Amino acid sequence: MRVLAVEDDPTIAGDLARALGAAGFRVEICADGEEAWFLGDTEDFDLVVLDLGLPKLDGLSVLKNWRANGRDMPVLVLTARGAWQERVEGIEAGADDYLPKPFRMEELVARARALVRRAAGGATARVEIGALTLDTNRMTVAVRDVAVEVTALEYRLLSYLFHHRDRVVAPTELLEHLYGDEDAREANALEAVIARLRRKLGPGVIVTRRGFGYCLDGAG
Repeated sequence: MRVLAVEDDPTIAGDLARALGAAGFRVEICADGEEAWFLGDTEDFDLVVLDLGLPKLDGLSVLKNWRANGRDMPVLVLTARGAWQERVEGIEAGADDYLPKPFRMEELVARARALVRRAAGGATARVEIGALTLDTNRMTVAVRDVAVEVTALEYRLLSYLFHHRDRVVAPTELLEHLYGDEDAREANALEAVIARLRRKLGPGVIVTRRGFGYCLDGAG
């Protein structure tokens, strides 16, 4: 899952990157409102963590601009403790949830997971497609209720396919969400991960639609 964390405090931004990264998200950090507006308007994110007190353009204006342009990704707003008016304005502007500062990273991660699940139509941490089961809290995988040990990279791939289960996901999109723009994204790297997962999960769980991409068996 690809997350944009918009926070101008470098300490908090670093903590966000570490906590969300450890939870299986791929995190991109942005420190000012103008850049955040551009990124959220031109790229696809599964979640945005948005501080309201930003340089160049405040977070509330960024959020209003996104929603006015039809950008509907889930947004978790960070507010100063006791700033109830900011919370109300954020919700009215289209925020999906808010978290007052200071906060515990464990709570932020839990809320992030819940927002991503809700956006994908899932109400619980345990999600199933066909024979495959993912527990998004524990980041575990099972096939026909038998636990399968997977790496963090393999889990992210499965999780991304699940959360986009209504369509076939192109290889280039999978590569971007797994590795990011700065890493090697050769097609054979993706094929190697897919092949390894197929050996672990068994045939038929990950389906190849030739010329289009990948999906999970039973999706769509």
